[in-house]
Amino acid sequence: MAAEDRNGVLHGKYELGRLLGHGTFAKVYHARNLKTGKSVAMKVVGKEKVMKVGMMEQIKREISVMKMVNHPNIVELHEVMASKTKIYFSMELVRGGELFNRVAKGRLSEDLARNYFQQLISAVDFCHSRSVYHRDLKPENLLLDDDGNLKVTDFGLSAFCNHLRQDGLLHTTCGTPAYVAPEVIGKNGYDGAKADIWSCGVILYVLLAGFLPFQEDNIVALYRKICRGDFQCPSWFSSEARRLITKLLDPNPHTRITISNIMDCSWFKKSFSKNVSSKEEQEFTVENENYGGKLGKETETLNAFHIISLSEGFDLSPLFEEKRQVEKEEIRFATTSPATSVISRLEEVAKTVNFSFKKSDSGVRLQGQESGRKGKLGIAADIFSVTPSFLVVEVKKSSGDTLEYNKFCSKELRPALKDIVWTSSVSNSTAA
Repeated sequence: MAAEDRNGVLHGKYELGRLLGHGTFAKVYHARNLKTGKSVAMKVVGKEKVMKVGMMEQIKREISVMKMVNHPNIVELHEVMASKTKIYFSMELVRGGELFNRVAKGRLSEDLARNYFQQLISAVDFCHSRSVYHRDLKPENLLLDDDGNLKVTDFGLSAFCNHLRQDGLLHTTCGTPAYVAPEVIGKNGYDGAKADIWSCGVILYVLLAGFLPFQEDNIVALYRKICRGDFQCPSWFSSEARRLITKLLDPNPHTRITISNIMDCSWFKKSFSKNVSSKEEQEFTVENENYGGKLGKETETLNAFHIISLSEGFDLSPLFEEKRQVEKEEIRFATTSPATSVISRLEEVAKTVNFSFKKSDSGVRLQGQESGRKGKLGIAADIFSVTPSFLVVEVKKSSGDTLEYNKFCSKELRPALKDIVWTSSVSNSTAA
């Protein structure tokens, strides 16, 4: 490999080790980051091979998707590198193997199957919230880490919402036959989210039964069974599990159960570990205990260099403008109101949405009570003094999901703070 030196060091950064596995177009190696000492999985794809079969777009799509979907139950992409002949994916090393290997040894207990299914739905829900549809969900694409946590991988066949035609549907037939939704087989187009839900239903059935719901040697006969929704639940399925699977494997996509309804289902909710507190939530609690509601520092002072580094350009007027189509984890705005006014406004917002609230002279910490897609939403607002009567407020997401944070900022924070945001006379005259 051109990017590799004689000692097997890739790009001067990664030491390549043993081969972990290989497919038609890629090999996966164990690798070590020489700087951090951290082990990673290095996926190596030959450019010539993928270009020959027209798969370069698929590779680019996989890179784009994996950069978008940062979730505890999705394999993390650290970075992508390239040489003249190869593309290298440095990815999270998941040591527990495929979920498929677990099922190959026999069916799982209902509790364990539910635990994996809960994690799968959490990951799929997160993807769908970003308008990403996997389209090839199956046990072979679900990995397990050392702690038994599920990790979704292989986004090569995934689609974005911008792949939809004018009818709002996807039209590329893809996926693995036994896991593919009936509408995908047809030529009328399909909803990527509903197709993924069908695949999740097949996976749940396989986990509980130890075999596929639809089995035929002849592909035409297999598709016929899938299109009719022709399957039987084994006798050991509980009545609740049977009901859920029947709703998941509904051949009519319009009446098939939605993810929100799956999450509301009593069978799904049992022993759901979604509310395990994150590191940020634990720190929030410790912070509260240590300071007893005071974060314990005075308002920080900013000099001109700080202002420049805080702002996007030198004009403070656009600091509170919303950036469309971009997920931002922080916003900043200037105000001539005193710090006490800013803090009291934020406290009012916290009360309105039932968030925990802790304050000091220089900022506040807010935290949601309910878990979202990535745990409880945490928000930190710090107040910086430019002059005694001119402040810059920096609001950041400290925990939780960025999309939920942006929604919170748009619907709650911005309206509540709008009248205390400072705008320059230039921006006012322009707006007029």
